[in-house]
Amino acid sequence: MYLGVTSNLLNRVHEHKTKKYKNSFTAKYNLDILVFYEFHSSIEEAIEREKQVKKWNRKKKDILIDSQNIERKDLWNEIVKW
Repeated sequence: MYLGVTSNLLNRVHEHKTKKYKNSFTAKYNLDILVFYEFHSSIEEAIEREKQVKKWNRKKKDILIDSQNIERKDLWNEIVKW
């Protein structure tokens, strides 16, 4: 599972899917399916949320994901339509 912050979700997911950074964590572990995202009104708020969720155990993160995407479908096609 990868958790991160970006100001451009579409671009960031594309980088993961194309493995732009060959030595990155997501490329190494073939993590390229977007199963959850949140928007925040400021980058500071987003960073605080990231720090909060990163402290959670896997079960709590799974519950958060399942609350919006229980099938764990790739949400890439949803964001491409923006």
